[in-house]
Amino acid sequence: MLCHFSAGSSDDWRPDFGVFRAADMGNPLDGWPGERWLDSRSDIVRAVMLARIRLAAEKGCEGVEPDNWAGFHLTADNHLDYNQFLADEAHWAGLAVALKNNVVQVSDLAASFDLAVKEQCHEYDECEAYSAFTTLGKPVLNAEYAAAYPTEAGKAALCVQAPVEGQSTLILPLNLNDSFRVACTD
Repeated sequence: MLCHFSAGSSDDWRPDFGVFRAADMGNPLDGWPGERWLDSRSDIVRAVMLARIRLAAEKGCEGVEPDNWAGFHLTADNHLDYNQFLADEAHWAGLAVALKNNVVQVSDLAASFDLAVKEQCHEYDECEAYSAFTTLGKPVLNAEYAAAYPTEAGKAALCVQAPVEGQSTLILPLNLNDSFRVACTD
């Protein structure tokens, strides 16, 4: 089981929210009330993320999918350092770790992550970058949203292309309400 957690944002409803200092938090996430971007250079932010990784291990997760890692305005090197920190800590806890939606740094991080999770790589023409994972024999799990593929012919064409690229793709409703799921497999 792969467990999701927010690695770069605070949620005012989480029990660890009070640990963050005002200086650790940046702008609100657009469309997500109560969530604010975090400064991944902060020792406090990193301590909270380490606790979240350990909690995932305690709950029996086999891996983690850190999300929302890049909303605070930092350098590319800051983001690489933080992602490497997340990968190292997950591995130290005995967990696999997924790189999520990081097309910009995928080639720099593929060796450190066990798999990739991507949303809409076909829609945004970003799938080729994930060959950095597939050439290493690492899985790429992709979610496409049905709004971009409204016809059955569009879904079928996508399901022909996805396995050629070595990816496992699901087509899902945008609101993720489980009303349907199309699996594109070879």
